[in-house]
Amino acid sequence: MTVYPFLVHFGSFTITGYGLMMMAGFLLGGWVYARELVRRGLDTAIAWDTVVFAIVGGLAGSKIYFAISVGRLDALFSRGGLVWYGGLFGGTIAVFAYMWWKRLPIRVLLDSISPSLAVGYLMGRVGCFLVNDDYGLPTSLPWGMAFPRGAPPSTAANLAGQFHLVLPPGTPPDQVLAVHPTELYEIALTFAVLVLLWRWRERRHAPGWLFGVYLVLSGVERVMVEILRIKDDRILGPVSLAQLLSAGLVVLGVWLMRRSADDSTSSGAPA
Repeated sequence: MTVYPFLVHFGSFTITGYGLMMMAGFLLGGWVYARELVRRGLDTAIAWDTVVFAIVGGLAGSKIYFAISVGRLDALFSRGGLVWYGGLFGGTIAVFAYMWWKRLPIRVLLDSISPSLAVGYLMGRVGCFLVNDDYGLPTSLPWGMAFPRGAPPSTAANLAGQFHLVLPPGTPPDQVLAVHPTELYEIALTFAVLVLLWRWRERRHAPGWLFGVYLVLSGVERVMVEILRIKDDRILGPVSLAQLLSAGLVVLGVWLMRRSADDSTSSGAPA
C-alpha cells in the first residue's frame, strides 16, 4: 500500500496533517480534562489554563530536546522537530509551575489529566501518520505501507543513509520500501490505554495512582513499538533513547502507584 502525506496548500502557505492534529489534540485533550474536573467538582478554568501552559512549555521543550538530539542550535528555529518526550518534559515543567503558583491539589489534578494525555498522544500519532513520519522497519506483511513522500521518504537510500539500516545487496537506492506503519500501531495501543484509564478513573483510589498507571501503560507501549521503529538514536545496541526514557517513566509510574497505595494505607482511606 502506498500512502501520501495530507497537505492543504494556500498559495505558499501549507497546512500539514500533523499541525491540524496537534491543534485538535490540545483542544480535545482540554475538553476531556475539563469534563473530568466537572466530575470531581473542580473549576473547568483549570483545564484551559493548563492547556495554555502545556502548549508553551511543550513547544519549547520539544524544540530544545530536538536541538540537543541533533546537536544543532539552528534546529530550534526549524519547522519540524516536535518531539513527544521533549514536549512532555517541557509541558510538565510549565504545568507544574502553574499548579504550584495557583496552589492546586497536584496529585488530584494529575489523575484528572491522565486520560487527556492519552488523547493528546493519540492525536499526535494520527498527525505523524498523516505526514508519513515516525514509521517502522521494512516489512513484507500485507499491511506494510510505502511512503514515497514521507518525512523522509521510505526509500532504500534514506533507510540506509539516515537510519544505518543494512539492506539486501543490490537493493536499488531509489526503491520505495514498504515499512511497518508504527504510527497506526501506537494509535491502536494508545486507544487501549485511554479506554483503561477512562474506566479506572471512577474507581476509588489514592490521589496520584491513576497518573502512575498512565506512566506505566504509556511507557510500556512506547518500549514495545520502538522495537519496530526506524531510528537513528540507538545508543545501547538495539536500545533507543526513547526506550530508555520510557523505561524511566515506567519505573516512576510504579513508584507513584506504590507511594499512593502506601499513603492511602497510612491514612486509612480506600486505595
